[in-house]
Amino acid sequence: MTLILMVILAIIGGATLSVQAALNGRLGGNVGVFKSAFLTFSVGAVVTSLLIFFFEPNHTVTLMNVPKWQLLGALCGVPYIVIMVVAVQRIGTAVATVAVIFGQLCMSVLIDNFGWLGNEAIHLSGSRISALVCLAIALYFIHSSSKSIAQNAQ
Repeated sequence: MTLILMVILAIIGGATLSVQAALNGRLGGNVGVFKSAFLTFSVGAVVTSLLIFFFEPNHTVTLMNVPKWQLLGALCGVPYIVIMVVAVQRIGTAVATVAVIFGQLCMSVLIDNFGWLGNEAIHLSGSRISALVCLAIALYFIHSSSKSIAQNAQ
């Protein structure tokens, strides 16, 4: 049951990222890419602070005590938000989102396969390679259909 719940929550999280990308793309077109990214991180910091204050249990390890390389994950959100604000304006939400998912899948398969970043190794299998190929094909078709719609509109 927990596995199904986690998959459903991950799907909901992915759906909210698509909504965020579409909204940020429009906002970035109106006020600028970096102002849109700044708003995203500012509001996110406030909301997360409230969640920490009200719901986070105490941990024996603090952010000051963890290995410093683990803090680098915080920097990964900046290029994602900036790239999505720019990309959605130019290629649309669907293509940008599928491209992000393809990038996530490729990198996560590498992280799993080699056990990078302290994760347990999950070796590359035929089904994982098939998933990469299927998503690459999906990206191609979504991108191709977007190009043909844009050409027909001209």
